[in-house]
Amino acid sequence: MRISVSEAKGQLTDLVRRAEAGDEVILTRRGHEIVRLVAVAAAPGLKGRRALMEKVRASAATKVLQGPAAARSQDFLYDDDGMPG
Repeated sequence: MRISVSEAKGQLTDLVRRAEAGDEVILTRRGHEIVRLVAVAAAPGLKGRRALMEKVRASAATKVLQGPAAARSQDFLYDDDGMPG
């Protein structure tokens, strides 16, 4: 639904209800789209956050590349005597 800002002033409660119900509500000014009313998604609960973190961890584990250990990562900068090379 597209509606001008001036018309929306008197219908705000109805427009908010429509947006909460999932309808797309777009406010226009001089025929140009300027604002989209959308419902705010509910914050996930503890179980939802935990599931999201597990998903992120699993995804990150598949992207890990094997390489030198971090403790040895700058060895190429020094010679056998520990002096800058």
